[in-house]
Amino acid sequence: MFKTKKMQFPACFVTIILLVVVLMPIGCATEEPEDPDEITVLLDWSPNTNYTGLYTAIEEGFYHDEDLKVEIIEAPGSVAQMVATGQAEFGISYQEEVTFARLSDIPVVSIAAIIQHNTSGFASLKERGIESPADFEGKSYGGWGSPVEEAMIKALMENHDADFDQVDIITTGEVDSLIVIEREADFAWIYYGWTGIEAELKEMELNFIELREEEPALDYYTPVLISSENLIAEDPDLIERFMRATTNGYLLAIDRPETAAQHLLAHAPELDEELVINSQEWLADKYQADADSWGLQDQETWEAYSRWLYEFDLIEEMPDVEKAFTNEFLK
Repeated sequence: MFKTKKMQFPACFVTIILLVVVLMPIGCATEEPEDPDEITVLLDWSPNTNYTGLYTAIEEGFYHDEDLKVEIIEAPGSVAQMVATGQAEFGISYQEEVTFARLSDIPVVSIAAIIQHNTSGFASLKERGIESPADFEGKSYGGWGSPVEEAMIKALMENHDADFDQVDIITTGEVDSLIVIEREADFAWIYYGWTGIEAELKEMELNFIELREEEPALDYYTPVLISSENLIAEDPDLIERFMRATTNGYLLAIDRPETAAQHLLAHAPELDEELVINSQEWLADKYQADADSWGLQDQETWEAYSRWLYEFDLIEEMPDVEKAFTNEFLK
């Protein structure tokens, strides 16, 4: 048999050992926290102030607090298609795209309105004298070549008893709208919160015809946050956590626009700082506007725009709007 030698420790050493054990952090005895859920958000355009709440939620740690790791990327293809097929959990879209997607059996759902009212419209240099849709007659329009664009112009002109056939439609593609109205066409479709503010900073005098002021049905939601029916059914908790953090991001952008602007610039340093700050300040009270809370969507807004699309033969049937959007994940 072998005998082990009994080890003797000085009393002071034993005391130190006991103190280390007693003072050891409680967390060391518990399980390590699980890895955060990694999710992807697809942008429908390059980074701008429409998306500031997302970047703010990253920078302020709101996603971290919900045990989420969020990656924001520009979509390489159709946002609706990629979200519907599970290539991303969330995406930025707009009411028109969601409507067309659902009528094509692409099961995406709008889960929040990022901006409560449509801030887009038709812009032209003031010197062109386009002050109302009646003045579109004899003028040229530069746009993406979408049937919806032509329908909007036609609808607004009909409200003013003007002749749509007297408008020259030019497809310019994804060209800077300010360049379009300076060099290629008389008027273009812009979102004032970005391009309109840019024009102000460049001291370009514009006439701006706001869509929602001319035709109430065109006060649709753009942009919106979307997810898929599958994710809503399979993991509503993930969506709830994402939306809590995202809501807090947009609420901060409302209350502290300059701080939010810096969060956007941290992720997109190539943007013009003056434009970002001024755009953010302009949008701050537009995100929620007259809604009871940020992100809320109204069924009548979805129905009105769908009816408008149907009346102008842009869709062949009315969608089930109750399935196209939900407010259940909002605070």
